[in-house]
Amino acid sequence: MRKMTRRDFVRNSCCSAAAGVAAASFGRLGLMNAMAQTSADYKALVCVFMFGGNDSNNMIIPLDNTGYGSYSSIRGSLALARGQLLSVTPPSLGSPFGFHPGFVDLQKLFNNRKLAVLANVGTLVQPTNRSQFMQRQTSLPQNLFSHEDQQAQMQTAAAETLSDAGWGGRLADKIQSIYGGTFPISISLAGTNVFVEGLAVRAMESSGDPTKPLTGFSGSNSDNARLAALQSLLTFDSGLSLIQSASKVTSNALADGKTLATALAANKALMTAFPTSGLGGQLKQVANIIQARSALGLARQIFFVSIGGFDTHSDQLPQQDKLFKDLSASMNAFYSATVEMGIDASVTAFTLSDFARTLQPDSTSGTDHAWGGHHLIMGGAAKGGDFYGTFPTLALGGPDDATNQGRWIPTTSLDQYGATLAQWFGVAAADLPSIFPNLGNFTAPTLKFI
Repeated sequence: MRKMTRRDFVRNSCCSAAAGVAAASFGRLGLMNAMAQTSADYKALVCVFMFGGNDSNNMIIPLDNTGYGSYSSIRGSLALARGQLLSVTPPSLGSPFGFHPGFVDLQKLFNNRKLAVLANVGTLVQPTNRSQFMQRQTSLPQNLFSHEDQQAQMQTAAAETLSDAGWGGRLADKIQSIYGGTFPISISLAGTNVFVEGLAVRAMESSGDPTKPLTGFSGSNSDNARLAALQSLLTFDSGLSLIQSASKVTSNALADGKTLATALAANKALMTAFPTSGLGGQLKQVANIIQARSALGLARQIFFVSIGGFDTHSDQLPQQDKLFKDLSASMNAFYSATVEMGIDASVTAFTLSDFARTLQPDSTSGTDHAWGGHHLIMGGAAKGGDFYGTFPTLALGGPDDATNQGRWIPTTSLDQYGATLAQWFGVAAADLPSIFPNLGNFTAPTLKFI
């Protein structure tokens, strides 16, 4: 259990006032960000986090005889039938692979060059091979294979220490003074998370409707009187910096919620139909907020959404089938919405997860926690229709296996993945190491998937 920080105190105070809906987080005790001119171009990043540790070994599978044979013999009861898989042929590899059968929509996006695959990504301090890992000859991320730690590291890019700021938030710190307005450019539709937390700028975080940061106010005269009383209390000078900061957080939440509600009310309804799932609803909200970008005065936006249920220690096949169908349909609907708005080349969605899972199954038709996994990058700017990074050798005890159970040592670091997205977003190359602290340990700081 880590020590409570001043940021934690402020966040918890806000959450208490907001009755479970985390509102605008103000960062470093309410320090205001300096706003500058707004750029005419627009770009958005959308992080889709798969909580629980996605088994990407059943997401993307080699279809050549050798590769599928290795996969099938090790996976046993968890092996997907070759004939079920949705074939794609990445030109950089020259051999066929199969998407999970639930990826019908994502297969179409891949074939239309709107979806790219980045193979074997994970948290790394520095490049690491099997020999170095086995003999502990290299620095490693803290507490590998731990949900809490790896979720935090994937969101913060801090592999060796705890961090109160996420890489999305630090990215916002660098970019909002150039491209932002007075409204937060970072928004989570998946509750409070460290990904969008910055060191200076504030984020808006909601697990419900971000236009209504407080519940229990229906608009009646008595409710309006109670709300006015609350707003008055928030302006009271207690003389205590932590209390003042917590009040500022809640005040910002009320103001941002009202601003967003006004902007969304002016939107023309999107024609794109979204799944009614949790992820589908979050991405629909993201699309609506993007549509209101001009009213909000924003040329850059960062979003965080999530889907849970990937901790598949047992009965993995039916669980993952449902999850992947939802992921595919929801991401496809979101891409269609960006096409409808005419900004598909300006919006890039990408996946993250705690870690991948072992290629070798356990005794209950599930898998255990692992390390490197495959991720998806979607949008008109993505160099889709191809694989990037290095696909692991599917062999227990092979050159990419950390523990002889099919735990792949990442061959691409989270830092490289995030830095590539950040550079496309507009972050200067000189600023990337301050967002991704281990980036300098890798010879190729950015990749070619966008």
